[in-house]
Amino acid sequence: MNLRKMSKIVSVSLMLLGTGVMAFAGGQSASPATGAGASANAPVSISFMGWGNPSEIEIFKQMISDFEKANPNVKVEYNGVPSADFLTKLQAMVAGGTVPDAFYFPADAVMQWSDAGIVLDLTSYIQNAKTFDVKNVWPAAIDRYRYDGNMPGQGPIWALPKDVGPFALAYNKTLFQQKGVPLPDPDKPWTFDEFIKYGQMLTGGSGNSQTWAVGAYVTESAIWANGADWLDASKTKITINTPEFIEAMQYKADLINKYHIHVSAAEDSAMGSYDRWRNGQIAMFPTGPWDQPAFWELPFEWDLMPWPTGRSGKSATWLGSLGLAVSSKSKHPQEAFDLISYFAFSETGQRTNYQLGQAVPNIMDMAKGEFLQMTKAPKNRQEFLDIIESYGRRYPQEYTYDTEWWTTFNTDADRVWTGQVSAEQFCREMQPALQELLDKSVAKHAAAKARK
Repeated sequence: MNLRKMSKIVSVSLMLLGTGVMAFAGGQSASPATGAGASANAPVSISFMGWGNPSEIEIFKQMISDFEKANPNVKVEYNGVPSADFLTKLQAMVAGGTVPDAFYFPADAVMQWSDAGIVLDLTSYIQNAKTFDVKNVWPAAIDRYRYDGNMPGQGPIWALPKDVGPFALAYNKTLFQQKGVPLPDPDKPWTFDEFIKYGQMLTGGSGNSQTWAVGAYVTESAIWANGADWLDASKTKITINTPEFIEAMQYKADLINKYHIHVSAAEDSAMGSYDRWRNGQIAMFPTGPWDQPAFWELPFEWDLMPWPTGRSGKSATWLGSLGLAVSSKSKHPQEAFDLISYFAFSETGQRTNYQLGQAVPNIMDMAKGEFLQMTKAPKNRQEFLDIIESYGRRYPQEYTYDTEWWTTFNTDADRVWTGQVSAEQFCREMQPALQELLDKSVAKHAAAKARK
């Protein structure tokens, strides 16, 4: 699953969800671990709604079949929805009072959905679970769905992690060797200056033989690696006008417009960076675990390298995730929880997922054991784990009640990437506008808390 695409869908669709959220709020939640059928063998029917590519859908169908065999009194209705339509359909179901028992849960929505009473608090279910050990689950994955009413990342748990998506930097080993560039040290990231130096060596040629150092450089990586961020610690103040932020944003713009080692917007519109990467024309390209099946078919050797570092001296990138939630209206919350915990933590399902190149296992000992021992690329798959354990971060907008400020920033930032304005001019201009949007988000959060 492409987590970057999923996050964009969530950011756009959260506004659509608002009406349904208000209609849903105030309903009674199911009692923890005492749902109908939780201790009985009477026939139970539950529904699950999600999305995925064809191979992922087949995996889920197989897991549902296995779950039903292990729980013969439970029948699961699987409803697959195109990702672009998912939240719109869920909003309509919320408004109509027909929410599935279990469903995909976007991390961006944890504040709104839990405040509105749409999802069930799973904390006690997890504490009482017999089929998995939460201590053997990545803390970054389980903590992604905590929320105490004030700040995400702490307090009760509102979903289980379907997956955890470390967004790594892949490199074309064959192209590096052809250009005489030293292969990256997996334990020592390049600095920003080294990235430019070697990037210039990797860029050249013309026509179909032209190569670029990088495509789709992750903005978050540049900002965080330079010791900057979009929000302050309270998540109520926009901080894009700091020297560290401006410098990092200009660094990415210079890769495109000054050094010409990054595919430009015009070049990308002629042929997408992803296709250029697959053709062997791009030396470095961001990737998630879900890209592995396509990358296994590449006509060149590839591996993972640490993201470059700025002022902080440390690599940084985003760590995506999608959750699995239970409706607070479910008549069979225990069975619904058992189903999503099977999706999230069954050894068979997790093994199938990683062997097919869909994900890193949620189970830590499996990830640190057999996952690392795979013989397929990337050789440095430890980088995926380093991002999960050490330098991966959640999106900034996950800390705010809506994402309009974030969408506005990214839309308008194109003026910097295309060289129309400097990063400094952009950040000075956008600071008050984004703060105004964030203030509205903070007010929405306060109003939702007051209604509870």
